[in-house]
Amino acid sequence: MTHLPYAHIRRQRGTTLVEVLVTVVVLAFGLLGIAAFQAKAQVGSIEAYQRAQAVVLLEDLQARMSGNPAQAAGYVTDAETPLGTDDEPGNCSTLTERSARDKCEWSTALQGAAEVKGEADVNAGAMLGARGCVTEIQARDAAPGVCQPGIYQLTVAWQGMHATRAPSHVCGNGEYGAETHRRAIGARVAVGVPDCK
Repeated sequence: MTHLPYAHIRRQRGTTLVEVLVTVVVLAFGLLGIAAFQAKAQVGSIEAYQRAQAVVLLEDLQARMSGNPAQAAGYVTDAETPLGTDDEPGNCSTLTERSARDKCEWSTALQGAAEVKGEADVNAGAMLGARGCVTEIQARDAAPGVCQPGIYQLTVAWQGMHATRAPSHVCGNGEYGAETHRRAIGARVAVGVPDCK
């Protein structure tokens, strides 16, 4: 059995300060990476929530239009003034025409009236800067022998959290700064003429 000198044994004990510093630096970079990933995951979660809210609002107006086919043309909005802005009346129950009342209620839903937070009752139930547009693609014609269904494009636009490719829908165009922050989804609705002969 060989005996190691005492000085050699002393050098083998513990870690050096350089090894500790390297470990701390590697650990710090790892924690920064995890924090960045967590931030991106949070933004992705918010984007997914907003898209889900937009789908719910699209389906809501689609059901309203399908339930009122005679006034389908009354749901069409002006291209320069989409729904969801503060210019709609606060009390929609005063409107007598069903399509006007539906548009008013949809506009307040776009503004987040379905969910409020805080003591000040701040609307928080929709997407950031939500706007809604209804465009007529084909006019409904229930004249005998024609029987042409109405086709409408419904679009919901909102402001996204990070830059991406600009959507092809024009609803909300120019309202969110850079077009790469605008999100939009759409659906086509066909309003039939069931009593047409």
